[in-house]
Amino acid sequence: MALFEYFPNYIWNLSVAIAVESGAQIGEIIDMCQPIRDAAASGADAGTPQFMAQWAAMGNKLIDLAAEDEASGRGLSASSKLERAALYLFVAERMQGQGHPGRAETYAKARETFDRSTALGHLNRERVEIPLERGTMPALYTRAAGEGPSPVVVYCNGLDSCKELLYWSRLPEALARRGISTLSVDQPGTGETLRLQGLPATPHSEQWASKAVDWLAQRPEIDAARIGMTGISLGGHFAPRAIAYEPRFASGACWGANHNWAEVQQKRLRREGENPVPHYWNHVMWVFGAEDLEDFHRKTADMNLNGHMDRITVPFLVTHGAHDRQISVDYAHQAYEQLINCPRRELKIFTEREGGVEHVGADNMAFGRDFIADWFAETLGGQTA
Repeated sequence: MALFEYFPNYIWNLSVAIAVESGAQIGEIIDMCQPIRDAAASGADAGTPQFMAQWAAMGNKLIDLAAEDEASGRGLSASSKLERAALYLFVAERMQGQGHPGRAETYAKARETFDRSTALGHLNRERVEIPLERGTMPALYTRAAGEGPSPVVVYCNGLDSCKELLYWSRLPEALARRGISTLSVDQPGTGETLRLQGLPATPHSEQWASKAVDWLAQRPEIDAARIGMTGISLGGHFAPRAIAYEPRFASGACWGANHNWAEVQQKRLRREGENPVPHYWNHVMWVFGAEDLEDFHRKTADMNLNGHMDRITVPFLVTHGAHDRQISVDYAHQAYEQLINCPRRELKIFTEREGGVEHVGADNMAFGRDFIADWFAETLGGQTA
């Protein structure tokens, strides 16, 4: 199984793959991408304004079509169109450099469209805000069926994702079917928390993850003794780090083993491996609130899990794609080997036999999604059948 490679560069293809895995229609993908195919040949950074223009135009068309549905009393159909409209707007915004004209407006429209779809479709996701030491952490709360108390998983972003993309990964849906709720968070350095509050990322993820546990522990429908955590992409640093230092987590997993991201940055300076977004160095400096590259490397020196994994004393799962072009599969083996105090540990490398071989399964997220959902069902007390 391979990544769908419509464009001549990895970063643009990754955005298309994210959209496809998040619910895009292939015909709409082709309509958006055909006019800008040549623009991608100039490199990942060049041409991103054209990318946003095409994808935003499709989003706006779907918003107009949804309004016609809504006027006819067809709210469910309107919600379906608004889901894709919001997706295309979020992907378009994600591709832009910090401060690019129209980026903030596109993000605002994406959020508004997403919220409208939630209401019209009566979708199982509730927007909530978790108090932090400074500001709040917006999140989407997806509830398991039944009265509870149910187990729950805190699900965090990577470097360049947002809580809406976490929801569209369909892991919250897979967990809900197994009797487990999900809290998909825009942690500091991502989504709303970065864009609207200016809160940068920190290597010490237990600081905000503990606030999520505090919030969940107060919910009557949640079993506070059965709280797990996972993260996707750079969340493969944040989730294990939080579990190592927050003893109330009962189980953990990472969707992509970002075991030593500080070292990865040195490799990227040498142009080893692929970057996840255009305008990469400006993006990471923005995420970590760095003034320049020297400040960025100083602030990310602790993005390294060596010497921390042995603190994890609950069941933990490491997953990784065998042909990940961003993060070497070697980091998955390092993470697993250092889980020396886990009562149960597992390493799952997705191969060509099943799929999900690219970074966090960009070629096919189904296998990672189901494997992680089953892991939490087995370790937190959900059901797998």
